[in-house]
Amino acid sequence: MAERAGTGEVAATSFPRSTGEGGPFTPPFPDRPTARLPLPALLRRLRRNMLEVWHERQFAEPLIATALLGRRILICNSPETVQDAFIRQAEAFERKSPQQRHALEPLVGDGLIISDGLVWKDRRRVVAPVTHASRIADLAPVMTEAVAERAGAWGARDPARPIDMLAEMGALAAEVICRSVFGRALGEAAAGQVVAAFAAYQRKVSAGGLLELVGAPPWLRRVRGWRLRPEVSRIHAVLDGMIEAALSAPAGEPSLIRAMAEATLAGSGLPMSRTAFRNEAATLFLAGHETTASTMAWCWYLLSQDRRSAARLREEARAALGGRPAGFADLPKLPFARAVVEETLRLYPPIPVLAREAQREVRVAGETLPKGGLAMVVPWLLHRHRAYWDRPDAFLPERFLPGAPPRPRHAYVPFSLGPRVCTGAHFALAEAAIVLATLGQRFAPRLAPGAKVFPVARLTLRPGETLPMLLDRAG
Repeated sequence: MAERAGTGEVAATSFPRSTGEGGPFTPPFPDRPTARLPLPALLRRLRRNMLEVWHERQFAEPLIATALLGRRILICNSPETVQDAFIRQAEAFERKSPQQRHALEPLVGDGLIISDGLVWKDRRRVVAPVTHASRIADLAPVMTEAVAERAGAWGARDPARPIDMLAEMGALAAEVICRSVFGRALGEAAAGQVVAAFAAYQRKVSAGGLLELVGAPPWLRRVRGWRLRPEVSRIHAVLDGMIEAALSAPAGEPSLIRAMAEATLAGSGLPMSRTAFRNEAATLFLAGHETTASTMAWCWYLLSQDRRSAARLREEARAALGGRPAGFADLPKLPFARAVVEETLRLYPPIPVLAREAQREVRVAGETLPKGGLAMVVPWLLHRHRAYWDRPDAFLPERFLPGAPPRPRHAYVPFSLGPRVCTGAHFALAEAAIVLATLGQRFAPRLAPGAKVFPVARLTLRPGETLPMLLDRAG
């Protein structure tokens, strides 16, 4: 590591670490500054990659009080402070941060992911039941069907030719969420169009944008909206067509859109408008596609670097499945597959920063946050906190197996928490476990020679722009 002269800033580098012969694999993370960064250095890091700004000591602090360009910020970094702000005083932190609202509003409008107040309450009553844990048994066949098709496609590929695992998991997750939301009749081409447009959208929206974090001026938001218009128009056009097709399909063709269409808003007793349908469809796609795709890609990378865990996953899957695709009934027999997913979510949470804007003055652990200030939970910090996790930077799926030592309840928040906890958490966990077990029986993906993996935070936490891997056949 080299300090940049005159700044005290440590150049951010990334490389896998090992705890020694036979020890657990420690995957890459940005080097952590050990001295306070001057403001210019901090802003450069924040703009480049939000993960690079966190100081070494902040991985052990319970509460971090700071300010950025005049905006007061409290980072809740212990189970107690997280519970205090995001659960006990949840009504004061209903609104997402300006950065999150401005980054997503062009795409999802007043969708559930960024709305608040009565709109949020009405929409959540409609959306939450259709992705509830009780519906996973009905939705899992789509997951099984899609991953079986992916296994067939992988089997037909030349194992010597690398694939982009991030794109592969993106396409698979898109198939699952599109068939679940719009029905099985959806064509693969339509899903591909949305995936391409979402990827282009994310490239233009930086989650580490400084002005977006503290509140961009209206003129800058208008410029951003203009720059994003082509991708937004493409996504909206495809979604509008799919919604129309789903609602016109025979009654026997189940879909989440049809289930939402049959529900009514509590405030008016009327169904949602077509614009609201599109906003919620975009929200479901963003939440069910992008985050899940990133997580599954990270899973394959981690398994490729930890042969023991990969072998244990393969043995479990073969014993439970005997070569067939996994289904909902198999999930209780796949505890290690789920543990791999949960440990991956701990190390690389898809949404590495959860921020809320205070709607009134609030006190948390003796610190005052004025109205308009930001309260944050940073899963990237909390999930690697030295007080709550043994060997916090190491990949240890065993910590999530049944019978493992319990962890503090609010030290693990990959799906957010409180009233705004993700409604699709059970869906995502089931999908990822089914995918890993089904494909892990036959394939042992290996990082392509020369490939570099580095966590980068944009809308989600991704392993760079691509993840080249070779599809070795499992022994």
